[in-house]
Amino acid sequence: MATALETLCGQAYGAKQYHMLGIYLQRSWIVLFATAILLLPLFIFTAPIMRALGQDPNIVAVAGDISYWFIAVLFAFLVSFTCQMFLQSQSKNMIIAYLAAASLAIHLFLSWLLTVNFKFGLAGAMTSTILAYWIPNLGQLMFVMCGGCKETWKGFSILAFNDLWPVIKLSLSSSTMLCLELWYNTILVLLTGNLKNAEVSVDALAICLNINGWEMMISLGFLAAARYIYCL
Repeated sequence: MATALETLCGQAYGAKQYHMLGIYLQRSWIVLFATAILLLPLFIFTAPIMRALGQDPNIVAVAGDISYWFIAVLFAFLVSFTCQMFLQSQSKNMIIAYLAAASLAIHLFLSWLLTVNFKFGLAGAMTSTILAYWIPNLGQLMFVMCGGCKETWKGFSILAFNDLWPVIKLSLSSSTMLCLELWYNTILVLLTGNLKNAEVSVDALAICLNINGWEMMISLGFLAAARYIYCL
């Protein structure tokens, strides 16, 4: 849904309505935060839902634990994607690249520290993931609000609560294609969980999906370049 912000900010920046970029960013936060709240029951009740779908009990137990951790990741995505779209529309790409590199370094270090060195297992892996998302997010927020975007960020405004419906419609239409793609993979995982030796089957599928994700990086790179040119 955050991709809608890229379109709105690109149009506003091209029209030299710089103050509207900050308004659109805040409107996007409101819409996405409300959406995240609506999605919380899916994360909280992941284990009962998967159990009702006939998934393997061992997988259900682990998935239920991970889903609680992913609530923090969900809200991290909310901040990360919106700030990235906001900055990209202004051609402020280097700060995104620096923070992405920092996120990778933080994730690698914390993953080694918490899972290999301290042997915290799943809790260590998820803690490193959450911190690797939120620390760069704080960097993005500080850059936006502390002078990095003087023309486009004028502080919080009550105007952000006006005209939310166009943002909602554009967000829903922008997210439909991506959701269908993600749900396709999710359905495959759920179906695999009903096979014999479900743990091995799901592990094998996860490896295949990761390899597919690496391959998709090439096409996604061209897609991002095309969208960036469109914004310019």
